[in-house]
Amino acid sequence: MSTNRTFTMIKPDAVENGHIGAILEKITAAGFKIVAMKYTQLSLRDAQEFYGVHRERPFFGELVEFMTRGPIVSAILEKENAVEDFRALIGATNPADAAEGTIRKMFATSIGENAVHGSDSDENAAIEGAFHFSGREIY
Repeated sequence: MSTNRTFTMIKPDAVENGHIGAILEKITAAGFKIVAMKYTQLSLRDAQEFYGVHRERPFFGELVEFMTRGPIVSAILEKENAVEDFRALIGATNPADAAEGTIRKMFATSIGENAVHGSDSDENAAIEGAFHFSGREIY
C-alpha cells in the first residue's frame, strides 16, 4: 500500500551548480507539498550509514566522498502516491536515459552526479525521512 510521503535530497552537484530553486520549483509545480526541509552537509559517518546498503558495492567509497563534498538540501514531500510520482518526476538514475522534462534530464551531469535522490519504496521513504528529521521538524 502506498503512502503520501517520500524523501528527497538535492545532492552536492546540483547545489554547487545553483539548481536548488529550479529543482524545488519543479517539485512544487508537480503538486508536492514540502513538509520538512533543511540545508545541511552529511558527515562521513552519516553518509556511510545512510548508504550502508551499498557498503559492499564497488562505488560505495566514491558515493560517500561525493555526498560529503558539499551541502545538500534534504526534504520530506507529501502528495498522493508520493514515492511513485516522485520517482517519475526525477527520472532514470542515468540522465542520458531519463525522460525529457525530468529533474535528472534537466540538472544531472552523470550517473554518479545525478542531482537528486528519491526514495525507492514507502518503507525506505519512512526510514530515510526519520534519518534526516526529528518528528518536531516535520509539519
